[in-house]
Amino acid sequence: MTNPSRSVLIVDDELPARLRLRQLLDDIGEWQLAGEASHGRQALDLCQRLDPDVVLLDIRMPQMDGIEVARHLATLEHPPAVIFTTAYSDDAIQAFDAQAIGYLVKPVRRERLQQALQQAARLNRRGLAAVAAAAGTDGRRTHICVRKPKGLRLVPVTDILFFQADQKYVSLVLADGEEVTDETLKDLETEFADSFVRIHRNTLVAVKALARIETGDDGRSLAWLKQRTEPLPISRRLLGDVKRRLTGSAT
Repeated sequence: MTNPSRSVLIVDDELPARLRLRQLLDDIGEWQLAGEASHGRQALDLCQRLDPDVVLLDIRMPQMDGIEVARHLATLEHPPAVIFTTAYSDDAIQAFDAQAIGYLVKPVRRERLQQALQQAARLNRRGLAAVAAAAGTDGRRTHICVRKPKGLRLVPVTDILFFQADQKYVSLVLADGEEVTDETLKDLETEFADSFVRIHRNTLVAVKALARIETGDDGRSLAWLKQRTEPLPISRRLLGDVKRRLTGSAT
């Protein structure tokens, strides 16, 4: 029995792969095609506008891979279920199986697609980490997804000068403004440990944005950032690590 309320968004940078999935969905006949996207940014925009139930998501795509797209989708108020499509070896697929992640091996077969759609479930953080490991990626995002009244904004991590926590939210401070996310400072520190350093219990600074460290009139250590006219306080217990990261970035 068909259920036209169930919809699928196809995301793949290769047209033949999209055409094959479209034909298979038509053959199955139980799912509507919500739309198609050829890259990650387009996928996020369409998910916001079309609200599909399931996303068939290619892992290997230029600019933004499927792992990162899935992580951004997880921030939506009503995220779709994600089924990855992949051309990986059996060894990698075993890693997917170990975490019960939805996946389809290319070329996709009708029976497998139908089964995956029936069992589609929303991914959690642990699942995404497992997929990233199986895909041979470190799972770090290149953008932070921010919810806006009129959609989503993707903020490049390289544009962020520092993260600063304030009660329930974290501000992303840019050279030309700020955005807000409900992600935790602890999670951001773990994910971006190679490019950000904690200078205070509520502040993570981009190492490349650090200009110098000075001692204020009151004896406190201050971090001066490029593109900022006001310094940020450095916790005494974190000062040694900040100095090491600043010295290392200058070598």
